[in-house]
Amino acid sequence: MTNTYAAPSANGREGPFAIPTDLLIGDGWRPAASGNRIDVLDPSTEQVLSSVADAGVAEGLAAVDAAATAASAWAATPPRKRAEILQSCFHAIMAEQEWLAQIISLENGKALSDARGEVAYAAEFFRWYAEEAVRINGELALSPSGANRIMVQYQPIGIALLITPWNFPAAMATRKIAPALAAGCTCILKPAEETPLTALAVAEIMRRAGVPAGVVNVINTSDPGPVCSAILHDPRVRKLSFTGSTEVGRILLREAADSVISSSMELGGNAPFLIFDDADLDSAIEGAMIAKMRNGGEACTAANRFYVQRGIHDSFVSGLIARMRAMKLGAGIENTTQCGAMINRQAIDKIERLVADAVAKGAEVRLGGKAPEGAGFFYPPSVIANVQPGSDILTDEIFGPVAAIIPFDDPEQAIALANATEYGLAAYVYSEDLKKALRIAERIECGMVAVNRGLVSDAAAPFGGVKQSGLGREGSHHGLLEYCEAKYIAVSW
Repeated sequence: MTNTYAAPSANGREGPFAIPTDLLIGDGWRPAASGNRIDVLDPSTEQVLSSVADAGVAEGLAAVDAAATAASAWAATPPRKRAEILQSCFHAIMAEQEWLAQIISLENGKALSDARGEVAYAAEFFRWYAEEAVRINGELALSPSGANRIMVQYQPIGIALLITPWNFPAAMATRKIAPALAAGCTCILKPAEETPLTALAVAEIMRRAGVPAGVVNVINTSDPGPVCSAILHDPRVRKLSFTGSTEVGRILLREAADSVISSSMELGGNAPFLIFDDADLDSAIEGAMIAKMRNGGEACTAANRFYVQRGIHDSFVSGLIARMRAMKLGAGIENTTQCGAMINRQAIDKIERLVADAVAKGAEVRLGGKAPEGAGFFYPPSVIANVQPGSDILTDEIFGPVAAIIPFDDPEQAIALANATEYGLAAYVYSEDLKKALRIAERIECGMVAVNRGLVSDAAAPFGGVKQSGLGREGSHHGLLEYCEAKYIAVSW
């Protein structure tokens, strides 16, 4: 009998199904052979919501077997048919947006408004890649010597291991699954231990929407090192896509190197937010709220360091404090909550350490700066001004609702400060002088820059970083090609 989690009702009705909490391998759900389970906590209450099956190496390799069994048929499925199945997944997820949002809020802690936005973002990858599935175009050219034609075909790369984080449990899964399926690949999804219920719900929705058995397999494990290593050392696995910390990314790259597996890595960030004197103050504050407080700051693209030119500095700080002070801190599942719980106690400990270090080195806490007492992993919206060079908060990803603000004098100084990091994922630039803003955007060492807006993510845009922030791109047509191999055929006629 399949173990399930009776998820909450939404919009006054019961959910469409009880979420399976076993392992999805091949044509159905199965428990772990060990019988072990992983508890799933509600970060807002620290209470156990449910538990999920805890896979070992044997189950990981069984998932590879299932993906291999389904691989040939799925690769041979016409692109139009694959596109229709992905479109069905899009509509099925959007039909359950409120229900899925409540699941995300419960196991992740984020505010319902953020969770609703995540579900829409997650679904959009299915719609986008449904459209891209029929546009995997080849190439034909005459060789420069005239001796032959150069024909290039794009073929599915093979079985893919997809490893996703806890901060966007739906969107990070679909951002990988959708292009893999569009390209004709089968896959094994390994969600984060903290937020498995969302991934399991999405997987069941995909099954009901027509994704064939074995095309998508889902395994949760409390011991990911050996399980993922075994999968990556199976010669049938040809792709690794990981979203998470740079530290873990380095370990996985070493594992993938043994079998020369194609690897896509979306790793840590340390996003600078540059505000110049000629910026529209209200627009900059609004953008800062989005870039900093979306998902409670638990996002790799979240603004980590606010560099504000002195002429606008005091006004920006005052305006940001007013906006952040007005935010309601509370359990994510409550409709009035604007800033939910952090994911676990370790997250709170890290934020407190970074703030304490900044204060010890001369920074000033202008708002918040202290976790409330009581149950739940909460940290209030906080503003730390006059952060000094050498503070850990400028080099370590905060991953929380803390805005660290540093004044600067001229554009060259701002660019140097923005680039003074090993990371290079996202950056934000605010200036009414578009020529200047674009010139600065080109010089910032990162994969994505938002100019005069606080949101950079889009299913149709190439998402990824440079330096220690990763390899490859997700989203857009670039994300589809990550799951393809280019085959060159020399032809004479």
